[in-house]
Amino acid sequence: MATGVGVWPGFGMWVLIMALILGSTHNTNAFYLPGSYPHSYPQGSDLWVKVNSLTSVETELPYSYYSLPFCKPLDGVKDMAENLGELLMGDRIESSPYRFRMNVNESEIYLCNTTTLGAEQFKVLKHRIDNLYQVNLMLDNLPAIRYTKQDNFSLRWTGFPVGFRVDKTHYVFNHLKFTVLVHRYDGDSVSKAIGTGDGIDTMPVDSKDRSMTPGFMVVGFEVVPCSYQHNIEASSNLKMYGKYPTAIDCSPSGRGPYQAVKEGHPIAFSYEVAFVESDIRWPSRWDAYLKMEGARVHWFSILNSLMVISFLAGIVLVIFLRTVRRDLTRYEELDKEAQMNEELSGWKLVVGDVFRSPAHSELLCVMVGNGVQILGMAVVTILFAAFGFMSPASRGTLITGMLFFYLVLGVAAGYVAVRMWRTAKGGDHRGWKSISWRVACFFPGIAFLILTVLNFLLWGSQSTGAIPIYLFIVLLALWFCISVPLTLLGGFFGAKAPHIEYPVRTNQIPREIPPQKYPSWLLVLGAGTLPFGTLFIELFFIMSSIWLGRVYYVFGFLFIVLILLVVVCAEVSLVLTYMHLCVEDWKWWWKAFFASGSVSIYIFLYSLNYLVFYLRSLSGPVSAALYIGYSLLMVFAIMLATGTIGLLASFWFVHYLFSSVKLD
Repeated sequence: MATGVGVWPGFGMWVLIMALILGSTHNTNAFYLPGSYPHSYPQGSDLWVKVNSLTSVETELPYSYYSLPFCKPLDGVKDMAENLGELLMGDRIESSPYRFRMNVNESEIYLCNTTTLGAEQFKVLKHRIDNLYQVNLMLDNLPAIRYTKQDNFSLRWTGFPVGFRVDKTHYVFNHLKFTVLVHRYDGDSVSKAIGTGDGIDTMPVDSKDRSMTPGFMVVGFEVVPCSYQHNIEASSNLKMYGKYPTAIDCSPSGRGPYQAVKEGHPIAFSYEVAFVESDIRWPSRWDAYLKMEGARVHWFSILNSLMVISFLAGIVLVIFLRTVRRDLTRYEELDKEAQMNEELSGWKLVVGDVFRSPAHSELLCVMVGNGVQILGMAVVTILFAAFGFMSPASRGTLITGMLFFYLVLGVAAGYVAVRMWRTAKGGDHRGWKSISWRVACFFPGIAFLILTVLNFLLWGSQSTGAIPIYLFIVLLALWFCISVPLTLLGGFFGAKAPHIEYPVRTNQIPREIPPQKYPSWLLVLGAGTLPFGTLFIELFFIMSSIWLGRVYYVFGFLFIVLILLVVVCAEVSLVLTYMHLCVEDWKWWWKAFFASGSVSIYIFLYSLNYLVFYLRSLSGPVSAALYIGYSLLMVFAIMLATGTIGLLASFWFVHYLFSSVKLD
């Protein structure tokens, strides 16, 4: 028995939705990464701060921390282990000279004097300060957070600026005041729960488990940057981690002169650290980051938008089904003489052409195959993220997971593309290898081309955002050794599977399409407004996370928005396909694809609007080219995914419609 499009299995789906909503709201109180466990440090044990790339919302070009004249560790700079996602995001995590002793307060710790600033170092340092570059430090996987006050509001920021400028003079932050929040662990229990939320129960730890010893767990990492002019002569004989001879007072009342950046002069660096015991539990230590200013999701706005759009989509679906049902009843009641009447108009007149193979059918099948692959990747990745398996606490896992799921879903891409191609060709399975190869190379090839061009721009700027050569080789190996074989395997299964039989025969001579009052493509392009309305609110927060460095974590709501987007895309495409058939326009294949795929046009226009109004300080042609390039890649992927939804839904509807009536 045929079922309607978008019919959900009732109770089970609502349970899933409620679980996702609760998971999202719980994330605002705590965050716990399933499978990861806290680490306890004994009193006085060494804690080492790590550094990440310097970032700026002014340029979107990350640079290595040591591209500036900062102090280096005594044993040299060491690269920390990074996953594939971190490398693709431009993260370069390295060791630093900042050393703490657990729960031991220290002050006036001398770090080093840099060499005298050369002309090039002086120029680069001033450029980084002018472009508002941020220093990103990490302790026990927690980014350093900075609090500022503005208009009686407390603002939270990750990282701190390299320096600041007053008139024409540049100053550098060379003294850091660290505050480490610790939670005492007595060794009897630890939160080893799987899941997210603030109400995680503790589980006893086996006495044989020595990974958790009594001590302290790091639950917060705060920094206050300070510019302080040191006495270079007084510190020249000091060794790293030595005691600075005079007190360093960075308070507003006792602050001395700022450390100016001058060519031919060295800069002295120092720091201090204070440990504060906190009641914050380890699973809740990401609260400060998930509640950052600008990253709060307007819950009521999103829910209101989802409810309104769902209501409108439901009305469209109800009206549409009633219209189709009325037509079916009317055609069933007509006798053959009435059906053969030439004055009769409607979708039944195109019965001999409705399943005619579309123009460029190979390209359409390839695009649908890639769309299935991208859509499947998005659904699985967001679902895993909604249940907490890909969190901001584990950098790079989201990108790594997306890449992994995309590679694996090559099987589905090859299967759908080849089976659809065989259906369009009447069951002929010859040439399925060619279709599979095109599916395996179409979207990855375009993405590889765009990334290569952007990578040359990043290489020219000496940015850490550039993909290293060895990583390019790794990506190519993953492409040809995993994605291509799996796509060919899916194509093989698609060639062996029975093709879908059409309920009617196709005439040899195509029927002439009557002239239309309005251009059909105009209606197709306008159809993307409704799907765009389902995601434009969430799109703002996603783009703010990508380009403004804000934390995005409400994947439960994002999953619901994705479900709603799929339903609306299917409904819009069905409505437009039916409208075209009613005016005897049987060329519905490509129009069904672009009816829902046209949402990508509005997303691209929105990205341009975001560039103009929210990234207006973006400087340089390289930064603008990066933004446009990545936006085009994102928009193209969305077009393939949403277009695939519309085409498959319309194909099912047309097949169901013409198999439900009595035909001659």
